[in-house]
Amino acid sequence: MFACYLFGIDRQVYYRKIKRKVSKQSKATEVVSMVTEIRKSMPRLGTRKLYYLLSDKLQLLNIGRDKFFDILRANHLLIQPKRSYHITTNSHHRFRKHLNQILDLEINRPEQVWVSDITYIGKRERPCYLSIVTDAYSKKIMGHYVADNMNTESSLRALKIAIKQRKNKGISLIHHSDRGIQYCANDYQSVLNKNGIITSMTQNSDPYENAVAERINGILKQEFMIDKYNQHLDIMKRIVKEAISTYNTQRPHYSNYMLTPNQMHLQKQIKMRTYKIKNSSKLLLTTV
Repeated sequence: MFACYLFGIDRQVYYRKIKRKVSKQSKATEVVSMVTEIRKSMPRLGTRKLYYLLSDKLQLLNIGRDKFFDILRANHLLIQPKRSYHITTNSHHRFRKHLNQILDLEINRPEQVWVSDITYIGKRERPCYLSIVTDAYSKKIMGHYVADNMNTESSLRALKIAIKQRKNKGISLIHHSDRGIQYCANDYQSVLNKNGIITSMTQNSDPYENAVAERINGILKQEFMIDKYNQHLDIMKRIVKEAISTYNTQRPHYSNYMLTPNQMHLQKQIKMRTYKIKNSSKLLLTTV
């Protein structure tokens, strides 16, 4: 009390300042707790998507976007993107390579285009590969399979799972992939033909030609960190299954206007977001 008068500070001003500080600390603690809870299932979910998921609660706390970013930055909770790349495509083979059917295609509904890819998620002592089939419109992972090899059978299993989930079998569907031997193989092409699915393939090594598949791989690795585990195959299968379930049902996507893949897949009214490559007129599927 004496100190307030000694330094010429009003007592009420002093206590209001202390109260505001305590209130801010309390709000920050609550925000950190909410973010930590979400990141139990989505460990590296970005700040923009966190803000969307928590927007109602943050509004009650009177915390805006900038303040939310500040709180996460102060608590070292901002995510720094990581890059990793492993070549899994073998296009030097005797099988037929198909043309790219989606270069100028406007994708406006689910089950119009599926994109397939294989990505490396293992370690040197325990090689492990994930084959996925993703719907280009909704970003929903329709089928996946984890194996310790890159055989055609692994990619075929992912495709067959996706086909079982297909709802609109009476309308056209394009299957887009790189020119890897798994997708060009007779067995794989036979299943596509049997189900009336049109084949499309990238024409060169440009990753933009299969941008959706590359981006989904990146999300599973960077946000769900499925490639950080050095576990036996059975355990890796469970890890990937849980991650993909969370991805499909909980993770909002910017290109889906913050709908989850499952939500986006249940409708066809929303126009998919696209963007332009710098110095190019080509439209591509936007970030997810």
